[in-house]
Amino acid sequence: MVGRHDGKSTPLGIYDRTRNAQITSIEVIAIALSLLWLLGCGLFFMLAPSGSAPDEGGALRFMMTVLAMFMPVAMIWVAATAARASRVMREESQRLQAAIDAIRQAYVAQSQGRAIATEPSVARKLDEIAAATRKTETALAKFTSSRPQTTPLRPKPDTPAQTGAEDQANLPLGTPAEEMGPPLSREDFIRAMNFPETAEDEEGFAALRKALRDRQAAQLVQASQDVLTLLSQDGIYMDDLRPDMARPEIWRRFAGGERGRAIAALGGIRDRSSLALTAGRMKQDPIFRDAAHHFLRRFDKMFAEFEKDASDADISDLSNTRTARAFMLLGRVAGIFD
Repeated sequence: MVGRHDGKSTPLGIYDRTRNAQITSIEVIAIALSLLWLLGCGLFFMLAPSGSAPDEGGALRFMMTVLAMFMPVAMIWVAATAARASRVMREESQRLQAAIDAIRQAYVAQSQGRAIATEPSVARKLDEIAAATRKTETALAKFTSSRPQTTPLRPKPDTPAQTGAEDQANLPLGTPAEEMGPPLSREDFIRAMNFPETAEDEEGFAALRKALRDRQAAQLVQASQDVLTLLSQDGIYMDDLRPDMARPEIWRRFAGGERGRAIAALGGIRDRSSLALTAGRMKQDPIFRDAAHHFLRRFDKMFAEFEKDASDADISDLSNTRTARAFMLLGRVAGIFD
């Protein structure tokens, strides 16, 4: 029957609006009190002695008698109506609360399902990063193993300096290859600080190989890779951050040694969840804390050297790299902009 509660639940499991019974205990009590009052009034008027002659105020007395009889009955039914409305509101409130709880549970279940559904995409992204890292390592290994060996000139017996140079080249503690190669350009350095976009980013891998041949740049690349890997474990990716970019002169003031409020604009990361997760990881994970402080020191030292010959455009490009965003995030959590 329409509107009758049959004990079955809705798709959410609750909030079945049921039709209240026509007569409840409240109405039964109100009817009993009304009949009892009317019976008492009837007995009173039946047993009361009647006057011998009507007086002039008979009509007024009749009205007062009617009010005296029916006013309490009206008050009883007003109280009964209020009690029933209160009970209905209480039941509706309970059903509404149950509905809210069910909606919350459904939302949590849906969120968990969405998280499970997004796990393959996260895993795929991690696989891409791992593949890119392996490709970089393979490329560096090939570069090291396939370094072209030039045919040495025939040494002269009377040139001991040249003989010593050849012997020194064969020693494991000889001159590093990065000191013998060309210096790292600013364009390649900036490109390396952003890391390759995909496994097919040949220009990114080429710039990264050049940066790894430079001793100071390689140290920053390694430190940046460490913190980016640790941040990714908490689901924090630099591509998802949209920081407020600071002007180049603020970066130059940072390179000049200023700290605190003067360079507060560098902490342009506003993502609360990323800041909260990073701050919690910084407090609880000593490995992450050491890696973060090491990265901040390397970035500080590198940028002080980079700023000397960099243009405003170069500084703007560098500030938009993944490494610079990691510096903004970790620097704000570490409090260097406070």
